[in-house]
Amino acid sequence: MAKKSWLITGCSSGLGRTLAEAVLARGDNAVITARNPDTVIDIASRYPNAARAVALDVTEPSHASAAVALAVEAFGGLDILVNNAAYSIAGAIEEVTPEEYRPLFETNLFGLIETTRAALPALRRRPGARIVNISSVGGMDAHPGFGHYSATKFAVEGISEALAAEVGPLGIAVIVVEPGAFRTGVLGRIVESRTRLSEYESTVGKSRAYLKDAAGRQPGDPRRGIAVLLRVVDSKNPPFRLPLGADAYRRIRAKIARLAAEMADWESLGADTDFLR
Repeated sequence: MAKKSWLITGCSSGLGRTLAEAVLARGDNAVITARNPDTVIDIASRYPNAARAVALDVTEPSHASAAVALAVEAFGGLDILVNNAAYSIAGAIEEVTPEEYRPLFETNLFGLIETTRAALPALRRRPGARIVNISSVGGMDAHPGFGHYSATKFAVEGISEALAAEVGPLGIAVIVVEPGAFRTGVLGRIVESRTRLSEYESTVGKSRAYLKDAAGRQPGDPRRGIAVLLRVVDSKNPPFRLPLGADAYRRIRAKIARLAAEMADWESLGADTDFLR
């Protein structure tokens, strides 16, 4: 298989770091990025010919343009963009303030859009290019306390669906990855809302407790998850959606079943809206 060139955002920790290490270990080239490049310099130093570490704050469009230019200059082009940079906030919709949730959207959604826009001219020059958008099982099934995070991921799924239809005829595949709970440090990095209302203790309170109880006990093995992702990226006809983890499949199937049942219950009323003849 020909060597590929990657640009991966959010490589300082978690699945992004595991992906960067796996991509380089298998012999591909990669521009690995983080807001603080010092957090990924150790990876790049092990692969001086194949890796470039660079600062990329996805809320700064000029950073994305510079990272794409580096990939083209260093490796002759760009084959695969992975939009992984993201974070989460825990709190009820009423509790989380605009000052807390607007930066979340800037990173998780608008940053992804601008990074994709910066990369597309280079990707369009590479037949078989891939855009991998890391969503979440929470992008299909929202839970109390993570509404703002899920809103960003639902939006990522929607824009990815339109993007896939736009760039598919150009030979670019879009893959939306929906991880379940993987054993990374992500739960310990979730920002909690400053406001807490007692009215939500029975719902959002359980989600906050989950952050503490599940940390370090998540069922997903990051290396095995990334191995699956690499196989999908390499496949000739990759799926548009890729849930990762048995827990992700359970939650998504349950959501689909609830949706199908609700549609069946209300279709005779909800569909009867055409003009009468």
